[in-house]
Amino acid sequence: MQPTTLSKYRPFPPVSLPDRTWPDKVLDAAPVWCSVDLRDGNQALPQPMSVEEKLEFFDLLCRVGFKQIEVGFPSAADTEFNFLRRLIDEGRIPDDVTIQVLVQTREHLIRRTFEAIAGAKRAIVHIYNSTSPLQRRVTFGDASRESIRDIAVAGAKLVKELVPTIPQTEVVLQYSPESFSDTELEFSLECCHAVMDVWQPTPEKKIILNLPATVEWTTPNVHADQIEWMCRNLENRESVIVSLHTHNDRGTGVAATELGLLAGADRVEGTLFGNGERTGNLDIVTVALNLNSHGVPTGLDFSDLPAIRAVYERVTRLSVPERQPYAGELVFTAFSGSHQDAIKKGLDRREKEAKDDPSVAWGVPYLTIDPQDIGRSYEAIIRINSQSGKGGVAYVLDREHGFDLPKTMHPQVGKRVYDMADGLGRELTADEIREAFFREFVNVASPLDVVDYELIHQVGERGVVKCQASILNHGEAQQIEGLGNGPINALVQALASIGLKDFKVTDYRSHAVRGGSDASAAAYVQIQGEDGRILWGAGVDPSIEMAGLKALVTAWNLLRP
Repeated sequence: MQPTTLSKYRPFPPVSLPDRTWPDKVLDAAPVWCSVDLRDGNQALPQPMSVEEKLEFFDLLCRVGFKQIEVGFPSAADTEFNFLRRLIDEGRIPDDVTIQVLVQTREHLIRRTFEAIAGAKRAIVHIYNSTSPLQRRVTFGDASRESIRDIAVAGAKLVKELVPTIPQTEVVLQYSPESFSDTELEFSLECCHAVMDVWQPTPEKKIILNLPATVEWTTPNVHADQIEWMCRNLENRESVIVSLHTHNDRGTGVAATELGLLAGADRVEGTLFGNGERTGNLDIVTVALNLNSHGVPTGLDFSDLPAIRAVYERVTRLSVPERQPYAGELVFTAFSGSHQDAIKKGLDRREKEAKDDPSVAWGVPYLTIDPQDIGRSYEAIIRINSQSGKGGVAYVLDREHGFDLPKTMHPQVGKRVYDMADGLGRELTADEIREAFFREFVNVASPLDVVDYELIHQVGERGVVKCQASILNHGEAQQIEGLGNGPINALVQALASIGLKDFKVTDYRSHAVRGGSDASAAAYVQIQGEDGRILWGAGVDPSIEMAGLKALVTAWNLLRP
């Protein structure tokens, strides 16, 4: 903003709570969860869900494990009303799931709501009215505190009066002083106490008091102070479930919720992936998985997060951002070279440690959780562009294609692939990396190529092998042979017999290609030229012996100027 515009804004007043206790608390238990996807989330959609889409989403929320689900605002529209009636009339609500409905504290709307919930086993009737000075002044034309409080009282009285009209349904009252986040705390408390006086909750039949950050005006610590102040000053606290409903106007909805739980709240309302008005609601997926990452059970099952995301994106027509915590396409992906190297080392070490002790604590640099625990694979953890490090290409070749390159080969292969990414100006796919590896480093057959070979183990000479090979040397067919203590050494001697002796073999590795053909073998040969240069070559062949010979020839070809 321009400095001249700042004069229109004022800092948000802090809460006087010098003996606050929430900073010393630890989150060691999950709250009661309530999904508001089908109401708050749905009303924020450019194209609201159809009844069939809402039914599918409701079933998804039940599978995830939500025991409280706000199904809509049934008095607001026939679509909302009909959806709820289908849930009830078709018996689609599991016995352990409580539906929640939202309604303004207006008589005709509350009566219509009771028509909608009739026959449900258990329903939370969520009444609300705006309470903040801004709303009182602007929306309600300078309404007094008393008149605003009386609206809440009248709504609670009508709900209590209507409960006996649907005796087959257990009704729980939830009250929200809407715009709690910028309402005077004493007045929020006054409204809550007035509603409690009507409802007369008990520890066995509690009332839910929802304290919404309808608009996120300030920092999460102030929100926590507000919640702790309310929890301390509520009468009959043991008969109250204190609920949170944060929004994300300042981008700190998750932090505000977590601190609000530390401050004494018992319950959380939110949506999958934070869909909601303006910048969105609380993302319940993030809060729940944050708890999981500290070993705290939540009762919610996000073990197949990609499948949940697929349903969400289809029925809401929204996209989960690539950097969305846990669910985004790129959140477990490293392009940075130093990150890639640390992740690769961490995963390799973790694999070894877990074999010895499956209960060993998770500990991999840059990965707060194991992606596989939420249905993500390791496929995209390391992805390659021009900023990637030497270990990144090796990781992809190993995890995706089964090639375990020697560590000292990583820089040679990595540089060539990163130069390719830099030239293209984009990320490379796993298949493109494999193609580049094969093109540049595997079975390179020019100017030298091994066409055929035969190994003869010398009788009476332990460990000595004769290699007889047909080669093409700059296109000229030649027959060569040599003796050595193995196939590689024998070919080296055979090449020396025709004057190709300006190198020495300094390392050799081989393995079966994981995930490929059972008959595929990979070999890697490192050679050093007379000029001191050290290069690796790779060979792939059904025969492990031929793979080694091709690796040697590849390295020799790469050594050429």
